[in-house]
Amino acid sequence: MRYDDQDRRSSNVEDRRSQRRRGFSFPGMGRSRGGRGMRIPIGGKGGFSLTTLLILGAVMLFFGINPLHILTGGGGSVAPRSSFEIPQLPKMEQAGRRSGGSGLDIPGLPGGGSASGKAGNDDEMKIFISRVLADTEDVWNRVFKSFGKNYREPSLVLFRESTSTGCGLGQAAMGPFYCPLDEKIYIDLVFYEQLKQKFRAPGDFAQAYVIAHEVGHHIQKILGIADKVQQAKARRSKKEANRIQVRMELQADCLAGVWAHLNEQLNKRLEPGDIDEGLNAAKQIGDDMIQRRQQGYVVPDAFTHGTAAQRQRWFKAGFREGRIQACQPAFELPYDRL
Repeated sequence: MRYDDQDRRSSNVEDRRSQRRRGFSFPGMGRSRGGRGMRIPIGGKGGFSLTTLLILGAVMLFFGINPLHILTGGGGSVAPRSSFEIPQLPKMEQAGRRSGGSGLDIPGLPGGGSASGKAGNDDEMKIFISRVLADTEDVWNRVFKSFGKNYREPSLVLFRESTSTGCGLGQAAMGPFYCPLDEKIYIDLVFYEQLKQKFRAPGDFAQAYVIAHEVGHHIQKILGIADKVQQAKARRSKKEANRIQVRMELQADCLAGVWAHLNEQLNKRLEPGDIDEGLNAAKQIGDDMIQRRQQGYVVPDAFTHGTAAQRQRWFKAGFREGRIQACQPAFELPYDRL
């Protein structure tokens, strides 16, 4: 993609990578065996009363901490669905990231390389992401303005390992995701190395496609599609709900294609091979491709995002037409309310 120092960066990027999620420490709270969580004594000498525990629970929820996570040492948290869920990192890699060692040994990413290289590469990636997000703002502001509406720009949060979101605890293993409750996109930059190495989808436009897809979910939120999808899923069986979810994801792929088309008209970003990078990324994260890679066989009823062919088809449809109306068949909801 064509970017230079003169290109605008979005001001809607929130960098939380220097933050670490730490639980609260209260009197009488000790480590449980194995160090997996916290043990809170209840009643008796040195313990908390039920009223005190309820107050502490309310304080934890206010600060985005799940009380069940403290009580049990894990689990109990509700996280948003990710469009790019990645396999759990091997234990050796996780240990390297926690300790700051070379578990991943990737310069510029958490847990790898020298401190100077890490800072430089992370900053470079942040700049790239902020420019891509700025391009999405340019395009969608113009689209909404053409309909006499204002575009509500989403924020993009960079984090490491885990972070609080309006949808619950966000974790790196979920891949990039959009939370409709706080209208923010969340990305741990380790995902992009996973995209290149494990998903075999390298390239800067592949990275931009990921952002554009999540912004597509924000468009669905603004248009009211996301709420209607959740209502429709609640009334259906799990099998039918998965099919509805697939259509929503394919529409986000289509909207990413629309953005790529209009962004080229507006900003002339595309270089030879860019669209092929995006199509390859859409292919590699298809449900069938991921299932074959992880378990060796395909279970269509468990699809939640679409096959490789479907994801490529809808991205191409959006890119070919350059109009959001081209994405309507992916999920049958009218656009005249825009």
